[in-house]
Amino acid sequence: MLRYIAVALVCLSTLVISVSSAAGTDRCVAPVRISYAADTDTFGDLYLPPGDGDSLPVVVLIHGGGWAQKSNLDYAGAWARSLTPYGIAVWNIEYRRVGGHGGWPTTLSDTVTATNALADAVQEKASGRLDLGRVHVVGYSAGGQLAAWAASRPSQGIDAPDPALTVSIRSATVMAGVFDMELAATAGKDRFVRNLLGGMPSDYPDRYRVASPIEHLPIGIPVTALHGQADRVVSIEQSRRYADAARAAGDRVDLIELPGVGHGEFTNTESTAWATTKQAIIDHVNTP
Repeated sequence: MLRYIAVALVCLSTLVISVSSAAGTDRCVAPVRISYAADTDTFGDLYLPPGDGDSLPVVVLIHGGGWAQKSNLDYAGAWARSLTPYGIAVWNIEYRRVGGHGGWPTTLSDTVTATNALADAVQEKASGRLDLGRVHVVGYSAGGQLAAWAASRPSQGIDAPDPALTVSIRSATVMAGVFDMELAATAGKDRFVRNLLGGMPSDYPDRYRVASPIEHLPIGIPVTALHGQADRVVSIEQSRRYADAARAAGDRVDLIELPGVGHGEFTNTESTAWATTKQAIIDHVNTP
């Protein structure tokens, strides 16, 4: 976390000293902070590529951290900055979290509300440059669950929490994601899942069903699931089971297993894990 804060400070200094430097703007894109609802944690940072081009594809970026208040979007800014040189706008969202004003179902609902905001508050700040026909969602760990869940929102039943998704999502890229909440809480003994949903699956079976992306297949868009084979935080069985179930339901899913990679490597923008993820995102963005 401290490393990413230091990088952000260096970038800010570079922009102040030489705002016209092409190299500086590629590496140090200054985000615009935008509120998408009234709560203090309902905002996002919009990163726009250098230049004034229109029809920019958009990545909705969702950070992880166990859905817990202690983690925030700051570290995901490094991911956002690494995508903008490819002509991609990035909407790095914050959401209400457990220990703050979040939890069931608020945390899940915020991801959809933030995505819907692309059509109004975010598009306004972008001066109409965003191509809302090319919106892609990306998430890591707990944020991977939220990304896959938001992508599945049109496939969910009437008991899904509001709001409905009004901005179409074209693809999902999920790093070390949690797709089956019951599996995580039981076999994985994941206390963060229990905190988010208020108890065990036996206590709240409907919450677990609604919150699990694996329960809402097919979703009708391509998904890339990346997972380290050495992950000791989120079992790789999460991604394997989701990929099998999604393919059986008729969805197109690419499962990329990374040998020797654990859970945290994705947060390092110099790692093979992030390089592989970035290429997957770019491939989705460039697919007609």
